[in-house]
Amino acid sequence: MQVYVYLCLAIMAETVGTMGLQASQQFTRMGPTALSVASYAVAFYFLALTLKFMPVGIVYAVWSGLGIVLIALMGYVLFSQRLDLPAMLGIALIVAGILVISLLSDTAHH
Repeated sequence: MQVYVYLCLAIMAETVGTMGLQASQQFTRMGPTALSVASYAVAFYFLALTLKFMPVGIVYAVWSGLGIVLIALMGYVLFSQRLDLPAMLGIALIVAGILVISLLSDTAHH
């Protein structure tokens, strides 16, 4: 159970870091730039802890997949970035893949 806490913290930190990148306006604003750097450091720390318990392929698939979903949602809410139907379908397939890995794969439960 602890491994999923690490993974969730890594995903949340990565999401904050990516939103900071958008807000940094190509690293021209110091506050969001510093937030991005710090958030990615935290994300990689918790990602490394997760890798003690789960295979890298599974961890990376879940980390990046959920990050994509959260960033797309936050982009919509915070920056009014719209997604077209193919993009939404692609994100739905990513979620479906994460569910298959998390619920059905023995590899994910190392």
